[in-house]
Amino acid sequence: MAKLPTDLSGREVRTALERAGFVFRRQAGSHMILRRDAPHARVVVPDHQQIRAGTLGRIVTDAGLTVEQFMRLLGR
Repeated sequence: MAKLPTDLSGREVRTALERAGFVFRRQAGSHMILRRDAPHARVVVPDHQQIRAGTLGRIVTDAGLTVEQFMRLLGR
């Protein structure tokens, strides 16, 4: 199983999720809310310079992706 990178910003995570069909809906403070209709999923991504590994793992899980799928979306 691949490990999640520890050097990703919130904007990089958002770009990868948009490749998976998520759409940016709104931003509340420093948190970006993205949504996908089919299959339905909602993800909150902090707009930070560096996303913590635990937070990134939760984002990937909430998005319904595997770590391998997420890594392909990043292009790594």
